[in-house]
Amino acid sequence: MTRARVAVLISGNGSNLQALLDACAAPDYPAQIVLVISNKPLAYGLTRAAQAGVPTRVIEHHAYDSRDAFDAALQASLVEYAAEYVCLAGFMRLLTPAFTQAWAGRMLNIHPSLLPAYKGLDTHRRVLADGETESGCTVHLVTPELDDGPIILQARVPVIAGDTPESLQQRIHLEEHRIYPLALRRLIEDTQAAGAR
Repeated sequence: MTRARVAVLISGNGSNLQALLDACAAPDYPAQIVLVISNKPLAYGLTRAAQAGVPTRVIEHHAYDSRDAFDAALQASLVEYAAEYVCLAGFMRLLTPAFTQAWAGRMLNIHPSLLPAYKGLDTHRRVLADGETESGCTVHLVTPELDDGPIILQARVPVIAGDTPESLQQRIHLEEHRIYPLALRRLIEDTQAAGAR
């Protein structure tokens, strides 16, 4: 089996990266992670990648005078490692339309809400403030619009009485770690099947 080459972009702890690394360790999983890029040099996800033997690269956005220049540096690294798909896993940068269009249909993001509800930041606090009875997470294809794009998979998580943003986040994280590898598998298999037709 030829496994698809995937790059993962991170900014922090990398728990969703770890879920993807764990999935890729299975011999029947259709992807391999070939590069992890962080815009923050102290992101713990870099350590996770190194421990898994995956090449890492730090591309600090502060070093570039524009989003276009930063995205060009990202693109150069992705090309260098012959990435075929990109997964955003807690990557806290807005990408330019040109970059997202270059990866149209091949770039995934995971967001901690049931999109299209609660796009953007601070989702758990907002969900609780609105008195919602459930929340969840969404894996979707990335488009130029923030937290938009076709949905691949969602998981629902009930809001429990007494929940804090932190307690809700912890339960949603468990579902994120479950569905992100499933969504990546689905995207790759669907893309390969379409190409074979």
